[in-house]
Amino acid sequence: MFMSRLMAIDYGFKKIGIALTDPLQIIAKPFQTIKNISLINSAAKIVSISKEQNVTTIVLGLPINMDGTFGKMTKYIYQLSKTILKLTDIQIVTLDERLTTQQAKDVLIILNINSRSYKLIEDIIAAALILQTYLELKS
Repeated sequence: MFMSRLMAIDYGFKKIGIALTDPLQIIAKPFQTIKNISLINSAAKIVSISKEQNVTTIVLGLPINMDGTFGKMTKYIYQLSKTILKLTDIQIVTLDERLTTQQAKDVLIILNINSRSYKLIEDIIAAALILQTYLELKS
C-alpha cells in the first residue's frame, strides 16, 4: 500500500518550519527548520523534501490578522506558493495560522523549554500546529 504524507509550512523571513504527518495522515509532527536564503532556494528545498517524504499536499500557514485582514507576510506566502507550483504539481492549500506562534510558545513554556532552545524549534512547533489544525478540519 502506497502511503503519503501531508506537509505544513510556517514561513518566516529567516527560517521556515516544516512539519509532516505520519504516513497514515493521523498525527502531525515537527520535522525540520530550513534557512530562508531566497524564495527559489526555499521552494526548491521544500519540493525536494516533499518528494523524499511522499508528500501529496502542502499546507501553507497564512498570516491573517485578528480583525480578519491579511497580514504583511501574506504576499510572501502567495509568492512561495507560486514558486513551488512552478517546480512541482503538488497540491497546495493555505490555512489561517492565527495564534499558532503564540500556541507554540505556550507549548514550550508548558514543557519548560528555555528561551535559547525555543528559538531553535519554535517554527517547527508552529508548523506542526498548523498541520494538526488542518487534519482536524479535514476529518
